[in-house]
Amino acid sequence: MTTKEVLLPPDYRPSEEEEYMCDLQTEYFRRKLVDWKKELLELSEETIDEMVREGGLSAPDLADRASAETDKALELRTRDRARKLIIKIDEALRRVDEGSYGYCEETGDPIGIDRLEARPIATLSVEAQERHERKERTYNDDF
Repeated sequence: MTTKEVLLPPDYRPSEEEEYMCDLQTEYFRRKLVDWKKELLELSEETIDEMVREGGLSAPDLADRASAETDKALELRTRDRARKLIIKIDEALRRVDEGSYGYCEETGDPIGIDRLEARPIATLSVEAQERHERKERTYNDDF
């Protein structure tokens, strides 16, 4: 699908009064996703640069070394979450390009502006997400 140039006013915010996923809304969320991904990638770069600068764990004190190791492990877990989030952002951007962004992958219903503002990578409507979570709880309760 070819993306067309959409001029987005600087103060634009999606509104329920507009046609759902009109060009302005689609472009707004595309930019939101791109900016979010860029921010996550910059944070990852900072983490890598910091770890390279610090080098190996050379603190002479065992407690200091253990603390530094714990800090690095936590940072790496955080970056791994960011990596997984970037994958979801890329999937959302693919849906934007395909024209399916903003619609529930289970029902095809609109996900809703408020939900997408809160969670731009959402793939399910609130109702479908609740059904999914109930099913998951029921399944987990069986074990």
